[in-house]
Amino acid sequence: MTATAVFYASTGPELSLFEVDVAGAALEKRGTVTLPANVQYAWPHPSKRYLYVVSSDGGPGLAGTTHLATAFRIDPLSGALQLHGEPQSLPSRPIHTSVDRSGGYLLTAYNDPSNVTVHRINGDGSIGEAVSQPGLLDTGIYAHQIRTTPGNETAILVARGNNPAGGKPEDPGALKVFAFKRGVLTNLASVAPGTGLGFGPRHLDFHPTQPWVYVSIERQNKLYVYELQSDGALGRDPLFIKDTLAEPANVKPGQGAGAIHVHPDGRFVYLTNRNQNEVEFQGMKVFNGGENNVAVFSLDAKTGKPSLIQTAQGHGIHLRTFGIDPSGRLLVAASIRPLAVRDGDTMGTLTAGIMVYRIAGDGTLAFVRKCDVDTVRGQQFWSGIVTLS
Repeated sequence: MTATAVFYASTGPELSLFEVDVAGAALEKRGTVTLPANVQYAWPHPSKRYLYVVSSDGGPGLAGTTHLATAFRIDPLSGALQLHGEPQSLPSRPIHTSVDRSGGYLLTAYNDPSNVTVHRINGDGSIGEAVSQPGLLDTGIYAHQIRTTPGNETAILVARGNNPAGGKPEDPGALKVFAFKRGVLTNLASVAPGTGLGFGPRHLDFHPTQPWVYVSIERQNKLYVYELQSDGALGRDPLFIKDTLAEPANVKPGQGAGAIHVHPDGRFVYLTNRNQNEVEFQGMKVFNGGENNVAVFSLDAKTGKPSLIQTAQGHGIHLRTFGIDPSGRLLVAASIRPLAVRDGDTMGTLTAGIMVYRIAGDGTLAFVRKCDVDTVRGQQFWSGIVTLS
């Protein structure tokens, strides 16, 4: 097969390759590689020749013992993956990874304990040694994402914080901004409203041409927009704050904002609303009826102000990750697991799956199909569309 982009999706330790038919809005599974532990996240090299995957046998409440970063060579015609170099050990369960704009460094975020590491990427694309960080880094509480800014002079660690639970007070969230030079991070600023209470950011994305940073605020179901300054710092206060839910006055327990991506042409932002909490019904645990959808925002070309124009039905439980094809015509989302659902007095199961949507010229989504996914090997924890070289 010859393609311009492919879709990858993980279930447990397995990472599968799908051919993407943009015109037909269809996927075709082409192969699978198996990691040493459950896939947590993946990120392509800027050259599009390598894919870096972090994996772990840890999880919420489980520290685990196997935590690795693994490099794969990407076949430029098919997207098939081939192991490339030796995996590198990581200090704890990774939650996110990305590659800096130069392609020289792999940055990895960890949520518990909150942390960030940087590994050199060798000239051949394999993963090299960790870069020693000379200073004590302010990594906040419960980090969820690490990205370098477009100018590559700074990096932003998104620290979510935690809701109050079990008699424990709320942990504040923040956007931790670091100077970034030759793989070394240096504390610059901690950006959050007030003390960070009531602020639980999860992920961010950058506008392709304008100095705007879009941040999904998981714990408050909000979209924040910040100015990216010329030196790579963030404006102290958000430019705009918007609700992400279709029914913001009817928030169910466990509701949270998820992954976020700016459309390739910079006119729209897409963000998932996620819920997998359960309630009792006739002696069984069933889905609580919260929102699982894709929120679509149009952007003002002059100011970057987002306006919610659609919440497209997710057709699955907890859309944790999604991708947009480089032509901007297709969005593909993945739900992490099946769950019992109720329709009146009738019980059923909403399967885990991969959902395919067409993107219209006005940015709205039209659901095309769902590919059911067997999660017997583990949750469908990461997915993404990768452009081929």
